[in-house]
Amino acid sequence: MNWLQEILCQPSVIQTVIVLAVVSAAGVYLGKIRIFGISLGVTFVFFAGIVASHFGVRVNSDMLAFAQNFGLIIFIYTLGLQVGPGFFSSFKKGGLTLNMLSLGVVFLGTFMALLMAWLTPIRLSDMMGLLSGAVTNTPMLGAAQQALMQVEPDNAKGVTDMALACAVTYPMGVVGVILAVIILKALSGVKGNNSTAEQNATKTYVAEFLVSNPAVFGKSIKEAMHMTDRHFVISRVWRDGKVCIPTSETMLQKGDQLLVVSAQADVENATALFGEQENEDWNKEDIDWNAIDSQLISRRIFVTRNKINGVKLGSLRLRNLYGINITRVNRAGIDLIASPDLRLQVGDKLTIVGEANSVDTVGKILGDEAKRLNRPNLLAIFIGLAVGVFIGAIPFSIPGMSTPVKLGIAGGPIIVGILMGAFGPRIHLTTYTTESANLMMREFGLVTYLAGLGLDSGEHFFETIFRTEGLVWIGTGLFLAIVPVVIMGWISSRFFKVDYAHNVGMLCGSMANPMALNYANTTVPGDEPSVSYATVYPLSIFVRVITAQLILLVF
Repeated sequence: MNWLQEILCQPSVIQTVIVLAVVSAAGVYLGKIRIFGISLGVTFVFFAGIVASHFGVRVNSDMLAFAQNFGLIIFIYTLGLQVGPGFFSSFKKGGLTLNMLSLGVVFLGTFMALLMAWLTPIRLSDMMGLLSGAVTNTPMLGAAQQALMQVEPDNAKGVTDMALACAVTYPMGVVGVILAVIILKALSGVKGNNSTAEQNATKTYVAEFLVSNPAVFGKSIKEAMHMTDRHFVISRVWRDGKVCIPTSETMLQKGDQLLVVSAQADVENATALFGEQENEDWNKEDIDWNAIDSQLISRRIFVTRNKINGVKLGSLRLRNLYGINITRVNRAGIDLIASPDLRLQVGDKLTIVGEANSVDTVGKILGDEAKRLNRPNLLAIFIGLAVGVFIGAIPFSIPGMSTPVKLGIAGGPIIVGILMGAFGPRIHLTTYTTESANLMMREFGLVTYLAGLGLDSGEHFFETIFRTEGLVWIGTGLFLAIVPVVIMGWISSRFFKVDYAHNVGMLCGSMANPMALNYANTTVPGDEPSVSYATVYPLSIFVRVITAQLILLVF
């Protein structure tokens, strides 16, 4: 049996892989356990690694460092790819207010952590670990550890203590934000959800209008659209009892009935432009669009041709060439108005109305091969990983600082991931991955990182947590999890008039806390908390990763 002991106990490549796999499997299994409806999810992998390390499990240190860092790089980069397409658009309209408020939560919590590091005996590096746990942000911890290693390459104990501080306060971060949501709910006196109308205002909306405004009589659709700063898509025109697909050159006449796709908030503008809105409800789910006219069909077509990736919709001139109309574009579950300036991406799903032959022809132009979407676009992933790590390793000299600043293996990949997700299609680089594929890579990277982190830092965990220092850490973490959230939640409600549903979603997103979001969703009937969470999450996690590094490099 010497071979079995050799495989399991002697540090080697095989033993490291086995230990990481067992720790990860145990943590993922425990993550399914819920206590009072709350679960730490994959974070249990972290604690499984801590327990294994506490009981003397040791692995090859070089292999462990590689697995931990590579897992972090994969997680951070694929996270950037996921949030990239909506990162910059999240600053539009109401999203700008929510993002500024979320940054208020980030900077207030960071300021409190710095103040406590100055007023208490807690070291700054340990405080960054406490803050990472309080905001349940392991990428922030990874970035802070990398920054500490830049400043003090020999301070291995400081890196380990930072991970211990995060582990101690992580549960407090989960519970603390939930307590803050409960407090805000009590303060606001919310019993239901009154923000559905506001959310619906930004969704695509189909309405019928009667052309009765003399200002548009005899004008082409193109000319009429120049009379407003809003964008509408005219899907069909009824004239003399017949329905047709309009083009930009179609002339509007008195008495025409138009089927228009717009944002619900723009319905009043459309009414002012065309003259009168009809009472027919075209947003019911059971409407048979194909039955509106037997010669026309409505079909959803996927963009799968790489040549179309990043091309502006208007430049294809599909309406004029083939007599079809693109009424909307669905991207990652969100319906977008099919404006001429919209750049198509592989994976977009277009709703097209027209004659069957024309729709089939347009389908061939766009690709419409759904099976191709299941194939991973590995080129963009490997290019992004290489560029992200390379940029993270570039030293930037800042006047007044003796040590050059590096974005590190956390900052570089997330920036490149966001930029690739947002602008990759413009350089005809296909960055599309299915939601399940992206989630698989993210979860694999995160689990590998957490397993390595737990094994690396768990040796002294329990002796730390039961000391006075550990109790102070717990109290500090709970304070950093609750106070900034309650303060900014009250400010956003009182002074910025943000309703409760969007408010708690913004707060959960700023704290990168999906467990608290799950609880917040149970307090309102709609999905507004999830929408707000998705709006602020990209910027919040990016800022936390960068500020964690800057604080340790500067102070």
